Amino acid sequence: MQRKQSFFNEKDTGVSFVIYYIISLFVIALDQLTKILVEKNMEIGERIPVIENVFSITSHRNQGAAWGILQGQMWLFYLITIIVVGGIIYYIQKHAKGKPLLGISLAFMLGGAIGNFIDRLFRKEVIDFLYAEIIDFPIFNIADAALTIGVVLLLIQMLREERQSKEKTYGKNGTHHS
Repeated sequence: MQRKQSFFNEKDTGVSFVIYYIISLFVIALDQLTKILVEKNMEIGERIPVIENVFSITSHRNQGAAWGILQGQMWLFYLITIIVVGGIIYYIQKHAKGKPLLGISLAFMLGGAIGNFIDRLFRKEVIDFLYAEIIDFPIFNIADAALTIGVVLLLIQMLREERQSKEKTYGKNGTHHS
């Protein structure tokens, strides 16, 4: 019985690299639009409950990285982001062909990295506004969420590749094939 090919199979599905860049542009646009809305309509520190004591929109600014580390080190963020963006584009172009899950994960990371880079470059700080109060998670934004989604998808891709490699070596039932 032949397995039905899905979008996330490793076979070349004909998905163009353009799709990955469209995903990235969508993430950037959504990130910047939401940040503009927060910047224009909320005071810093203002909180709008979405689900009381669970989740809120809370206007916050961050001049550092995750959890506020490395405050004010913009030159470091510029340098790291340029290197990361270059690396992600390289990986999309060289390694995502026929691997849509890899391409999508990299697209989310690219969009997230550029979204926060735009803030650092033009605002000299990152606008954060999504607050999971129930777990007191640090306030974040769409770019941060996209980066996290991208990393999770990348981990799934890596686990899939490792499993497939083991299946090639040992077979599906665990016996070695030469």
